[in-house]
Amino acid sequence: MKVSETFELSAPAMIAAPTQWFNILHHLPEPLPEVRDPEDGKASRIETMQRIRLKMTEDHDNAAGPWVPIPKPVLTQYQAIGRPTPLYRARGLEKYLGTPARLYFKREDRLPTGSFKLNSAIAQAYYASQEGVTGLITETGAGQWGHALAYACSIYGLKSVVFWVKVSQEQKGYRSALAQMLGATIHPSPSTLTLSGQTVLANDPASPGSLGTAIGDAIEYAMAHPDYRYVSGSNLPHVLLHQTVIGLETKAQLAALDETPTRLIACAGGGSNLGGLMGPFLPEKYARGDDLRLIAAESDAAPRLTCGEYRYDHSDPAGLTPLTLSYTLGMDYMPPASHVGGLRQHSGSAVIGVLRRRQLLEAYAYSQVEALQAGRLMVETERILPAPESCHAVQAVIDAALEAKRSRRSEVIVSCLSGDGAFDLNGYKAILGV
Repeated sequence: MKVSETFELSAPAMIAAPTQWFNILHHLPEPLPEVRDPEDGKASRIETMQRIRLKMTEDHDNAAGPWVPIPKPVLTQYQAIGRPTPLYRARGLEKYLGTPARLYFKREDRLPTGSFKLNSAIAQAYYASQEGVTGLITETGAGQWGHALAYACSIYGLKSVVFWVKVSQEQKGYRSALAQMLGATIHPSPSTLTLSGQTVLANDPASPGSLGTAIGDAIEYAMAHPDYRYVSGSNLPHVLLHQTVIGLETKAQLAALDETPTRLIACAGGGSNLGGLMGPFLPEKYARGDDLRLIAAESDAAPRLTCGEYRYDHSDPAGLTPLTLSYTLGMDYMPPASHVGGLRQHSGSAVIGVLRRRQLLEAYAYSQVEALQAGRLMVETERILPAPESCHAVQAVIDAALEAKRSRRSEVIVSCLSGDGAFDLNGYKAILGV
């Protein structure tokens, strides 16, 4: 029975939550490139990372089968935070654009911390609780991941330490305050607590920081605190694995609506919400070819997929991380300050790099002005306020909808609305003057 399109699809009433994560590694067109140690005579970065990471996330990075079971306690927490999230049809935006395309948004912004990041934060905090560690250490850009990790650690009685990119922490004081209320200890990055941060500050005392500097701070801090573990909120295979609940739910919801997507769109920073949405559709992409387009929307402040090189590079400016093969702007690249903190990264996921390299993934870069104007249009037409990162995907949806209008094609365009913009209103005000 086809669901009426008069109403927003109510996900919990229509589909069951996935009980397994989709292993993207099993479905890549080629093996994931190996991580390497640089030939510099220093101690192995790979061994160091294995020592400071959770054992289970290392296992997930090397999972062989097509599926990985979701532990029952994690499923319980997914249900508690509101999974499955709704798939929303943006009829107001369709009408405004005059497009024949049907526009759907997967509403990850509806989760308690206002972003998709909880999907992996809950899983990693659960595994940490099973491994008996004191707490978790991480980096964050716009703060969505740091906020989510603080929330998840509070569930399992863990401490959380967050190195927050300085410019973004200053811009998003309310999110920082809430993360601290959830128990997080927050340090701006570059930090004076680590040699990595001190080196950056020695070269540029006014450095705004980046995800790269925050990664360096977090890793070095974790190396000095053996009762803690270092966790990541993007880039790595296990994070993309946890985020596939997004794409699995979306597939089921589209099937309930008797809809077949023609384009999948997501913003691209490290690559976790993009991989989470698109990973479960890879078998369909292989079968349909150009009839299903996968599109990444990135920031022109850090346009790695559109302007970067495909080569081995470190994820941090100090070279503490192993070398990963993907698209990069160079470990020394410092993105200009912007209100799009979650996309200000010089490199990204090796998984996304493979998809881009094999021409399975298109990529477009947008300015923060273009993106936030798209966000304002979502407010005007749908009464939904997207995060600045998500606004890049909204702009890509608008471009695709207008293309469908010009060609008179009745497309089905689906995007991940990865985050809520309530903590980002200062950015809207500063850029758009609202």
